[in-house]
Amino acid sequence: MTWTLPEPMLAASVPDPVLLPGWAGEPKWDGFRALVCVDADQVVLRSRRGIEMAASFPEVVAGAVQLPGATALDGELVVWDAAGRLAFERLQNRLARRGAGAARAAEEWPAHFVAFDLLRLSGTDTTGWPYRRRRAALESVFAARQLSAPWALCPSTTEADVVREGLTWASVGMEGWSSRGWRTPTAPR
Repeated sequence: MTWTLPEPMLAASVPDPVLLPGWAGEPKWDGFRALVCVDADQVVLRSRRGIEMAASFPEVVAGAVQLPGATALDGELVVWDAAGRLAFERLQNRLARRGAGAARAAEEWPAHFVAFDLLRLSGTDTTGWPYRRRRAALESVFAARQLSAPWALCPSTTEADVVREGLTWASVGMEGWSSRGWRTPTAPR
């Protein structure tokens, strides 16, 4: 049986930093929602709308060698400007570039993949696992493999005060925070 990337569940900003018991909060990035899958030396980088984006982001494809084989992540592609703000317009300009143009853009405005969920790990479909278990496995992959750029681990918290403080991150281009349950298995977001 061939494993295929699932459709992403979309995150929704929450205006109130109250977290229900058993829920966690994560920043909502100003970037492109993306799923990445590494399987048999092939890298698939797909947008939430199903658009294949690997040719536009060669630095993410090249960085996939850091991931275990037969692994898939859900996350957000982002670009930071020189001042440390998210630069959505730079990210948008990357989509139409291919080949040498994409390589030049990757050098000038490198994209990062901010991972917030683990969909598959070394051939095991994790989408039926409770989010807490997927999150622990994702953190373990980052630590054990010492992932570096283009990979970034999305912060996650169960502390309402941290979410409240995070709402002030708009100055760096954050869109807000989203939340989801820890206890029940969820489809990928």
